[in-house]
Amino acid sequence: MAHDPRGFLRHARVDTPKRPAAERVRDWQPIYLRARSEVVAEQASRCMDCGVAFCHSGCPLGNLIPEWNEFVAREDWANASERLHATNNFPEFTGWICPAPCEAACVLALNTDPVTIKQVELSIVERAFDDGALGPQPPTERTGKTVAVLGSGPAGLAAAQQLTRAGHDVTVYERDDRVGGLLRYGIPDFKMPKDIIDRRLAQMSAEGTTFRVNSPVGAAEAAALRAQVDAIVLAVGALAPRELSYPGRDLQGVHQAMTYLPQGNRVQAGDIDGPSIDAAGKHVIIIGGGDTAADCLGTVNRQRALSVTVLDHNPRPTVRADLVNPIWPSAPSTRGVSPAHDEGVHEAWAREVVEFVGDADGAVRAVVVEQVEIVRIGRHREFRPVAESRTELPASLVLLAAGFVGTDVPELLDALGVRCDPLRGTAAVDERWRTSADGVYACGDASRGASLVVWAIAEGRACAAAVDGALTGASELPDPVTPLTVSI
Repeated sequence: MAHDPRGFLRHARVDTPKRPAAERVRDWQPIYLRARSEVVAEQASRCMDCGVAFCHSGCPLGNLIPEWNEFVAREDWANASERLHATNNFPEFTGWICPAPCEAACVLALNTDPVTIKQVELSIVERAFDDGALGPQPPTERTGKTVAVLGSGPAGLAAAQQLTRAGHDVTVYERDDRVGGLLRYGIPDFKMPKDIIDRRLAQMSAEGTTFRVNSPVGAAEAAALRAQVDAIVLAVGALAPRELSYPGRDLQGVHQAMTYLPQGNRVQAGDIDGPSIDAAGKHVIIIGGGDTAADCLGTVNRQRALSVTVLDHNPRPTVRADLVNPIWPSAPSTRGVSPAHDEGVHEAWAREVVEFVGDADGAVRAVVVEQVEIVRIGRHREFRPVAESRTELPASLVLLAAGFVGTDVPELLDALGVRCDPLRGTAAVDERWRTSADGVYACGDASRGASLVVWAIAEGRACAAAVDGALTGASELPDPVTPLTVSI
């Protein structure tokens, strides 16, 4: 099939199909359905093969988007997979959960709907697995060097796979009972199925990467581990939650989101019969407006909450009538935009919590909120309460999803002698991903702070190149991004 150079003029955008909200809210199966191959090929033909492909600037991985779009439009799935995997170890992860800043940067987004880049990406990798084209790629030679990767989220897995393929002996240490980090325990199953993690782990194990679960590395073990290996890569994430110290915070029924969400994953994995924190039959308040809040929303709806209210201190974002990007090529705000919002929610914008109110038994029964407005003072902004706007909302479960403030293993960083970035609460690194401790590197959320899966994979790949270069004197591994550096 020849590529139609006028595809962007002939074909309208067709998004990945979703299961009806009324149906999917009754189970934990994936929200999105698989697009038909002929539809994906047609969508890929909408790519204009721009002289300057701004989608590259929107993608931290530098994905070769026009190239694999061209191959898919010609239905050459094998070459499409080769070009896709040239820059991304795990396109199925990004295909499921990346917010696709590449689509916001698509030149078509200047005046019409962008190419369905994420849909094409996911279709390529699924077709490659179907065709048996993604077997292991073990190294042809071994260097004899050893690397310990602490953390098995997307950054740690990307670094581990790259370093293993470069010939090093890599062991990934994971404190939980399964590998995957937030991909496994944090992102609900309806948002990303977990079997896609397991099939990649099978590939990585066959390549020679060793995984150790139930293996937290704390302050006591840090020195011994450092003495055993040639390098350590910190990919421990940034899971320290932002605490909201309002009156009544210690009431029963007020929980951090990341205490709540992993229980849903464990129920679906068959580890537990039911969650200890259950929204069934309750009035639920979710505080926060990001992805974690949306994940909580989808979860409480599936647990049959009586009502759900999401509180966000920001004003309601302007509704976009189409996908045309008003600030192209930068990605516009997507606050509050999620398939979970189609499943039932009351959104309370420009609201801040005043206090949590409890009953006689010490359980939360209500949340007192007030309306706020933004007041700008120079380049800064403040949220100021609106007079006489205080109200009380019923609540028998409150979930705090107000973001993260850095790593949750400061004792490990101290034991290794790793200096922290005081602003981000993460490991400080230089331009080669090195921390202040000799032979210790950091990448992903552990150095950047809580961010996108695409940044985690990109930084894991770049960190691997730096470690490989330090261990061997030179590296042929790709180095896609520059770290957020701090003087160390």
